[in-house]
Amino acid sequence: MKSIFGLVGLLLVVAIVSLLVKTQLKSTSTAATPAASSMGTAITPTQGATPTQQSQQIQQQVKDLVNATLQAPRVEGEEKVNAEGK
Repeated sequence: MKSIFGLVGLLLVVAIVSLLVKTQLKSTSTAATPAASSMGTAITPTQGATPTQQSQQIQQQVKDLVNATLQAPRVEGEEKVNAEGK
């Protein structure tokens, strides 16, 4: 009887953790999407280039996007959201 309760408890914990992970991953992927779309750029390699060239192009596009994001002025609402999230 004790082992049955232990197994049911373990399954319940696994179900709860999987739901939490699922919601965290969903919120992370949706949070990253508006930032990239607001910049108006998509990270896409040139077709027909070698894998090394594609990798270098993607790395440069990511660097440019990060620099542009860091140089963009902050909005007052973002500070409040970041402060609440920490």
